[in-house]
Amino acid sequence: MRLRKIFSNYSGMPNESKYLIYASILPAVAYGLIFTDISYFLTIIQGVSADFTGLVISAMGISTFVASIFLGIASDIYGRKRMLIVGNLLASVMLAVFAFATDPVVLLVAAIGEGISEAAVTASSSALLADKVGSEKRTSLFSLYGFIQNLAFAIGSFAVSFVIFFELIGLSDKSGHIVLYLIIAILSAVSTLLMLKVSESVKLKKLSADRIDFLPKKSKDVLLKYVLTGAILAFGAGMVVPLMTLWFNLQYGISDKISATILAASSVLIGFATLVAPLIAKKFGLVKAIVITQLASTFFMFLVPFSPNYVLAGFVYGIRALLMNMASPLSQSMIMGLVAEDERGAVSGISGALWRLPNALSTFVGAWLMGIGLLAEPFLIASLLYVISIVLFWYYFRRVRMPEEEALGS
Repeated sequence: MRLRKIFSNYSGMPNESKYLIYASILPAVAYGLIFTDISYFLTIIQGVSADFTGLVISAMGISTFVASIFLGIASDIYGRKRMLIVGNLLASVMLAVFAFATDPVVLLVAAIGEGISEAAVTASSSALLADKVGSEKRTSLFSLYGFIQNLAFAIGSFAVSFVIFFELIGLSDKSGHIVLYLIIAILSAVSTLLMLKVSESVKLKKLSADRIDFLPKKSKDVLLKYVLTGAILAFGAGMVVPLMTLWFNLQYGISDKISATILAASSVLIGFATLVAPLIAKKFGLVKAIVITQLASTFFMFLVPFSPNYVLAGFVYGIRALLMNMASPLSQSMIMGLVAEDERGAVSGISGALWRLPNALSTFVGAWLMGIGLLAEPFLIASLLYVISIVLFWYYFRRVRMPEEEALGS
C-alpha cells in the first residue's frame, strides 16, 4: 500500500517529459564517471599534481558560471531543446579529450569546454522539464528525473570498476581507464538522438532578442534569495564532493575502483530516496521538506571524517548524499514554480551559474587542504557553511506556499 502511494505520484506523466528523462540517462552516466573519478584519474593515473587537478575541476565550474548566464538567456530565446542537444554533444567530446590529455593547456581547455556543456544542459533541462508538465505534477516529475539521474550517475561511478575487466584482458590500469572514458563518451553522444523527439515550447519560439535581460525582471527578488542560499551551500559542497575518490585514497589508501563503487552505491540510494521526496513535500510543505532533509544531511557531513574505516565513511557519506540530494528536486520544483514561465531558462542558467562558481572555487581550496594533509577540515568547513545556508533559506522562504499547496489547502 505504501509503495502504491509512492508510485501513484508518477502516473500520467506526459510522453515528452518521459523522452527527456530517457535522453538524460547516458549523459548522466558520463557525468557520473567524470565527477566521481576525475580527481583520482588525473592525480593518480595521469600523474597530475593534486593542486593542478583542483585547478582543472575549478576551471570546469568557473566556465560553467560564465557560460550559464548567457546560455540561460539564449535558451529562452533560441530554444531550450537546441541548447540541450549542443550541451550533450560537447560534453561527450570533452570526456573523450580528458581520456588522453596530460598537457596542462589541453586539460584546461577541456575543463572549460566541459563547463560550457554543463551550463548548456543545466540552463535548458530544468526549464524544458517544467514546460512539459502542469504545476500539480511538477514536483513529482523533478523527483522522477532526479531518481533516474542518480541511478545513471551511479552507473557512471560504478563503471570505474570495469577497469578491472580491461586489466584481465591485458590492458594496463591507465589504458583501461582510457577505454572506459571513450566508450561512455560515445554512448553519451549517441543518446542525443532521443532528444530529437522532444518539441520546443510554442511560447519560446515567439520570444525575440529585444527581450534580453541579464537579470530576469519579474523573478529577480525570489531569484536573488534563492541563489544566495544556494551559493553558500555550493561553496561548502565543493570542498569535498568532487574530491571524494581522492579523499578516500589519501585517508584510507584505497583505489578509485573501490571508492567509486562506494559512491555508486550512495547514488543508487539517492535515486530511490528522491522517489519519496514528493510525499515528504506533501506532508510538511515544500520549504519545510527542503530544510529538514538538508539539516539532517549536514549532521552526517560533519561525521564523515571521523569514521574509523572506509566502509563506515562510505556509509555515512552515502546517508549525507541521500538526504541532501533528496532536497534537490524539491528545490528545483520550488524555483521553477515561483518564477515567471518565460524566464525559466534564464533563471536556470543564473542559479546554475551561481552554484557552480563557488562550488568550483572551493574545490581548489579543498584539494589544497587535502594535499597538505588536512583531511577533516574540508568537511568541518562545509558543515558550517551548510548550516548558514539552511538558516538563511528558512528565513527567506518560510512563509512561501506553492500554488499547488494552496490548491490542496483550499
